[in-house]
Amino acid sequence: MDTIRLIIVAVGGQGNLLASKVLGEAALPAGVPVRMSEIHGMAQRGGVVESAIVFGPAQSNIISNGEADILLGFEPAETLRALGKCNRNTVVVTNMAPVPPFTVAIGKGTYPDVNHIQELIRSKTRRLIAFDALTLARSAGNAMTLNMVLLGALIQTRLLPIGPEQVKEAIRTKTKAETAEMNIKAFDLGYAAAQKAAGA
Repeated sequence: MDTIRLIIVAVGGQGNLLASKVLGEAALPAGVPVRMSEIHGMAQRGGVVESAIVFGPAQSNIISNGEADILLGFEPAETLRALGKCNRNTVVVTNMAPVPPFTVAIGKGTYPDVNHIQELIRSKTRRLIAFDALTLARSAGNAMTLNMVLLGALIQTRLLPIGPEQVKEAIRTKTKAETAEMNIKAFDLGYAAAQKAAGA
């Protein structure tokens, strides 16, 4: 089994930690060794959050600059900021719906053009799957399912040694019973979006 290094970046409140836990849970029945880092950054809503997950026979969960095989971004500017972890062979899956920081909200800064962000990411990595995951999350029933939409897109790349059914089972285990089906619907929407992007 090859080692696969995944970086997840988000802002506080987007569900990065839950997404990481679901992936870790899904890896267990598949017999895939998995190592997860602590979540870095500020946990409060709006702070930057980054986590690292290493699948396979690695000895460390540290992902150094240029080592990520996959970058999963919950917020476009944070995805761009994390490009230092990537290399020419990295595959990037990112939400393109921005969460402007407080400085932008009070007129003390400007948010970068999302099309330009997309162009920069595409020019520096092997493959980019970029879409509005927030709209899909809302259509699943709740904007808070954005993390599950992005997990669906991530799993569709088939780069991880775990499949959709293993992840869905982990979603049922790691989320509340009353929200499990909504989360699975969000996962399926993200999976379909990535499939559509691959065929485009």
